[in-house]
Amino acid sequence: MPFAHLQPDGPRRPLTRSASTTRRVPLLELFFDLVYVVALALISRGLAEEINWHRAVQALILLAAVWWTWAITALITDLYDPERTEIKALVLAVMFGVLLMASAIPKAFGDRGLTFAGAYVAIHLGRGLFIIPAVRNDPEIQRRAARVFCWFTLSAVPWIGGAFVSAEPRMALWLLALGLDYLGLRLSYPVPGLGRVPAALFRLTAEHLAERYQQFYTIALGDAILVIGMAYTTNHSEFEDAVALLLAFATTLLLWRIYVHKAGELLPIAIKITRTPIRFLNTSPYTHLVMVAGVVATAAGFELVLHTHTLPARTPPTWAAIMLGGPALFLAGRALFEREVFNRMSWSRPAGVVALLAVAPAVLFLPALSASLAALLVLAGVALDDLRRSRGRPPEAPMPS
Repeated sequence: MPFAHLQPDGPRRPLTRSASTTRRVPLLELFFDLVYVVALALISRGLAEEINWHRAVQALILLAAVWWTWAITALITDLYDPERTEIKALVLAVMFGVLLMASAIPKAFGDRGLTFAGAYVAIHLGRGLFIIPAVRNDPEIQRRAARVFCWFTLSAVPWIGGAFVSAEPRMALWLLALGLDYLGLRLSYPVPGLGRVPAALFRLTAEHLAERYQQFYTIALGDAILVIGMAYTTNHSEFEDAVALLLAFATTLLLWRIYVHKAGELLPIAIKITRTPIRFLNTSPYTHLVMVAGVVATAAGFELVLHTHTLPARTPPTWAAIMLGGPALFLAGRALFEREVFNRMSWSRPAGVVALLAVAPAVLFLPALSASLAALLVLAGVALDDLRRSRGRPPEAPMPS
């Protein structure tokens, strides 16, 4: 029977994870990630269509909201048993909600604001309304779920309120709502009368949670690959198209290589050996958001050079901001990520950011492909420095604080 795995679980089986729960990521979670390919692609394409600070802030708001639905769902499947039928149903419900959000992204600051905000709020409040009664036999876990629910109830007010106002006040209200959502986890969801969620209640499964972050970063790179494949045209000369495609693909490879080098590979071990695993919850969702934002902006840069009918003779300042700012944002997040795993930071990451800022004025007087080449060369320099430092030396062990 193809749906035999969805048969009801035994009545005594706990909803939370146990020692016997698999540490691997189930196939359902991989299926769940597919909707984020759509969401990220729409955000990067929208950013490329009209580049200005107004649109950039809107793209950041949309990305932060989409990311938070994923990050909290990853935490849920880490704290609760992902093989339980109830949790599977919850994941599928969130998947549908994210699909609604994705469908509204192109007009989220227009006439689809209520769809976007309503789906976001429904995901987070619906999850709480589902989990709180489901864990009634464990008062401590139920109080944890209640604290989280209270914070998302608070942020629901500016989320829904923002959907009924024009674009600029909507941005302000949604930024406020995101601030509440992100701050809640950082503070362990304090609630008057209930206090904070105790650190002991964040019992993380290192292999599962680390693999989920690695998978989402791969999904973000998938957005870049999608843009490369879909945007490759013959509107320019064949030579320009070939060069742009090569530069975009090579840049994507470097974004993958720099992420996985040491820190990306050793994240599961770092979470496992740290004395305070909750520190990773206080940092990893945010550092990975910065890296993913860098990849999304880089993908928008690919869209510009591959999809624009006539490439400008000189790189417009807005183009340079996207094409160089995306890799710079990624390197900044990657530097913070390295600090999480090794409690130190390689000089090549901030040096790469400085190099990208330094070449920005020069590319304004050069063809658009020069910005792509500059970003590629800086990322290649960072990757080569990683190779130089690790060659001939024993593998470095993670040393989280």
